[in-house]
Amino acid sequence: MILIDASGLTATRPNRPLFAGVSLTISDGDRVGVVGLNGCGKSTLLRMLGRELAPEAGEVRWGRGARIGFLTQQPQLPEGTVRDAVGAGWEGEAMLDRLGMAALIDARTDELSGGQAKRVALARLLVGEYEALILDEPTNHLDLDAIKFLEEWLAAYRGGLVLVTHDRHVLDRVTTKVLEIDRGTAYVHMPATRHAGSGYAAYLAGRAEREERAEVAEQVRKNLAVRELAWLRRGAPARTAKPKARIATATALVNGRPQAAARQGDLALSMGSQRLGSKGIEVSDVRFAWPDGSPVLARVSVAFEPGDRVGIVGPNGAGKSTLLNLVAGRLTPSAGEIERGATVKIGYFDQLSSGLDPAQRVREAVAGDKGEPSLADVILMKRFWFDGDAQFAPISTLSGGERRRLQLLLTLVEQPNVLLLDEPTNDLDVDTLRALETALDNFPGCAVVISHDRWFLDRIATHVLAFEGDSQVRWFEGNFSEYEAWRHKELGSSADQPHRIKYKPLAR
Repeated sequence: MILIDASGLTATRPNRPLFAGVSLTISDGDRVGVVGLNGCGKSTLLRMLGRELAPEAGEVRWGRGARIGFLTQQPQLPEGTVRDAVGAGWEGEAMLDRLGMAALIDARTDELSGGQAKRVALARLLVGEYEALILDEPTNHLDLDAIKFLEEWLAAYRGGLVLVTHDRHVLDRVTTKVLEIDRGTAYVHMPATRHAGSGYAAYLAGRAEREERAEVAEQVRKNLAVRELAWLRRGAPARTAKPKARIATATALVNGRPQAAARQGDLALSMGSQRLGSKGIEVSDVRFAWPDGSPVLARVSVAFEPGDRVGIVGPNGAGKSTLLNLVAGRLTPSAGEIERGATVKIGYFDQLSSGLDPAQRVREAVAGDKGEPSLADVILMKRFWFDGDAQFAPISTLSGGERRRLQLLLTLVEQPNVLLLDEPTNDLDVDTLRALETALDNFPGCAVVISHDRWFLDRIATHVLAFEGDSQVRWFEGNFSEYEAWRHKELGSSADQPHRIKYKPLAR
């Protein structure tokens, strides 16, 4: 049964097009991942498929009686309690528990943070009865256990599914096909047969093949251009008798250029930061409680040393962001001590994109108190893939991923040698994630990263700081997969069970 049929969809943004001629059909059992660079129009496409936005050209048709559930990046919840929003039955309560919202089941929806509201909206969709689901970054704000649950749930779902996600594990496990938006054009990738592999693997293979064909075609064009140029240069008298059509063809070959790259250069993470000395940051028996006495951390001790790439993992509400705020000096410990080396200069990339003024333009945010950006600022913006019109774009018009990339630029412009990154993978496209992973490999200082992205953690972490619950905070030497293997060997099936969060001292 066909649930959604889109043909010839077109969308633009002020000063530039997004995509044109996008066609896609979703039937029962189709699980489509949508990928592309930040700002290419992925969320815009999903809004068209979800009946929230009319296409500028083209048409979307929905199956007769097909119920479509849509999770937006910033969902709006009805007034009332979380329980009311999801439904009072046991299914709703169980889903809220699996997504880490059981403790807030009686909270009012207008008191929730953006991340909490998104989890509630996701729970509401998953307990509903829909023939098709459209999900925009559903793994954002979920902890690792919740992401694993969602992955299993989506893999078993038998309706139609369209999702945008940066989580490569989810893409690989869940998708049967991938729609890629690249420089305004859509490409659909799928395995040769339904059981021949994931849509994500087909996308990687298809993209590599397309880029290889483009390289071969450009080399052929260059060779032809050399021969035609030699032909054109064979004396003035001979040239006047040459057929006009061939002259036009030769001129086009000589003047032709390959399609411009979607992005120029590599992400500029290393920006000449001051060398980090022998001492990084030492956290000794730190405790923290809110003013009302609610405990958050109890006797945590850990040292972040030069060269460390530390991945911090654990359930939502465990105190991971609180620890980073303490290390950064944004919060003061209730007890204990935090010592920072004399050469430490901290750059903090939080998960709220704090400090960005939606009314400002990108160039104004980068220029800061100078008013107008310097030549160095312009070069820096280009190194972070804000070229041309993108530098003049109001921050309010940027996609979620573009805002995160601008926030990263503003963090790094201060040339820190200790990076504190709180959920840096949220909203970033897969290409940017790969660039960030490579850049972190080459970063000369220390990086401490909170993330629930398993692929990202495996790629960058040399150590894991795990908030495990049951009064345990553990320092582990190795990447996330190695930590998970150890955890399952030691704890068995109980490693997958939810934990009540308590803490005890950590010895490194």
